[in-house]
Amino acid sequence: MTPTLTPPPETAAPPAADERCDRCNAAGKLRITLAGGSELVFCGHHANKYAEDLVKITVQFVSDPEFSWRGAELMSNPN
Repeated sequence: MTPTLTPPPETAAPPAADERCDRCNAAGKLRITLAGGSELVFCGHHANKYAEDLVKITVQFVSDPEFSWRGAELMSNPN
């Protein structure tokens, strides 16, 4: 039997300095990954404005270290 190596799961990186919000073109502060594997990037304003809806479709997220996303708390406390 030949052993099979499985690559480690990809880790998401925070938005790069040149990435822009998919909603308004401001600097990206949050990257979310959807169930199908596609990603969306949001500025701080839109990430927090749509947090309640985004947590419903987000499987993984990563934010700029200096940004606090309101949805992070909603994802850890689904009630």
